[in-house]
Amino acid sequence: MLHHTSRRSLVLGAAALALPVAALAQQSSATGAKAPLVGPLAPNPAEFKKQVDQFTGSATPVADGLQLDVPALADNPSAVPVKVKVTAPITEQDWCEEIIVLAELNPSPLTCRLHFTALTGTAEAAVRVRLSQTQTIHALARMKSGKVLVAKQAVTVAASGCGM
Repeated sequence: MLHHTSRRSLVLGAAALALPVAALAQQSSATGAKAPLVGPLAPNPAEFKKQVDQFTGSATPVADGLQLDVPALADNPSAVPVKVKVTAPITEQDWCEEIIVLAELNPSPLTCRLHFTALTGTAEAAVRVRLSQTQTIHALARMKSGKVLVAKQAVTVAASGCGM
């Protein structure tokens, strides 16, 4: 029988096995008990806000012109496919300069940063990101004109077989 002690160790009969706090949080969630995630795997809302604020600057993000395609259920949280495409018109005067993808509840929210030039002709990419838990994925695109496009989508992370 498994149970927690106040010393943050896992007791197996008469033997005790010390586990990292993150492993205890995973074990607690597997048994249905809620343990707060702390340490290096904890969400970092301040860093998420900082990344969004730095990218948008003084621009007000527009929820039109950016397409985000992420599966609703991520069966492999180590490699979740994410596709981002600017659907707004791209011209010689106004093109997408940069796209970022953020995982809101990851300890390090910035999952990728993509740069484009006027010669690219289109602004789209497909990447795989690692997710620490069920959360919302955000994509932001900055156009040459300064306009910022935004899209977001919720993703449910299924527990993997290796206990992630």
